Amino acid sequence: MTTQSVLGGGVAVITGAAGGIGEGLARVAAELGMRLVLADIAEERLRHVADALAAKGSEVLAVTTDVRDAAALDRLADAAHERFGAVRLLINNAGIEALGFTWELSAEQWNRVIDINILGVIHGARAFAGRMIAAGDPGFIVNVASIGGLAMMPVQTPYILSKHAVLSFSECLYLEMEQVKAPIRVSAVLPGPVATRIFEDAPGGSNPDSIAFHRAAMNAALSEQGMTPLDAARLILDQVAEGKFWVSPHPEMMQASASRRAAHLAALATPMLTAEGRSLLEG
Repeated sequence: MTTQSVLGGGVAVITGAAGGIGEGLARVAAELGMRLVLADIAEERLRHVADALAAKGSEVLAVTTDVRDAAALDRLADAAHERFGAVRLLINNAGIEALGFTWELSAEQWNRVIDINILGVIHGARAFAGRMIAAGDPGFIVNVASIGGLAMMPVQTPYILSKHAVLSFSECLYLEMEQVKAPIRVSAVLPGPVATRIFEDAPGGSNPDSIAFHRAAMNAALSEQGMTPLDAARLILDQVAEGKFWVSPHPEMMQASASRRAAHLAALATPMLTAEGRSLLEG
């Protein structure tokens, strides 16, 4: 079966769709002939993406949504079902970075990352899963984590811990779908470097000098090595359509990171940076 035959003609709901990987996923879903419900807090950017896809013939509903608000995700689910009916593909993609040592980040900055990156995914799944199960049709819930969900890195602590949480949530949700014998496949997406604005947009802590090099190094790495969001999205949706749980546009990197993590846990080793991580922090 092809990605087109599995997903084409269905309804896709994508959060964080106004840019980056989310926009790439929206564009590829449109190429597949999916009807689109696009959500983001950035209203103007969201409208630009939706209008561009609609101009090419896609059926698009744009819903300005703050995923920190559980009720907003319930409203998104209502809007999707009222406009298009049953949802075939839900992608909980919205996520942000924050850079700084734990004690230099404010409580508000910590809460924002946790609310968007973790609770946004959880409440996205909560708002849609029941209706997807009740529809009785094959469907897909896709949670965007990160290679960082298998790693450790100071200075990016809020992001890294949030992606560990998304991976854990996705594993448990997969088992829940199996337990109730639902025809819903759950996937965790672990991208490596993708050329997005995530570090450019990331707020810093109270001491910007402490993270200046890290921000510059990460931006440079994404610029020089990052896959385009469109290329990443095509690889992601191909793997989702195959029914894979572990999904990544960088499968070799994901495998290497998983192997390192497994060895670290098996040895109950003391936390330590990889050579790449040390190079990034030390310059």
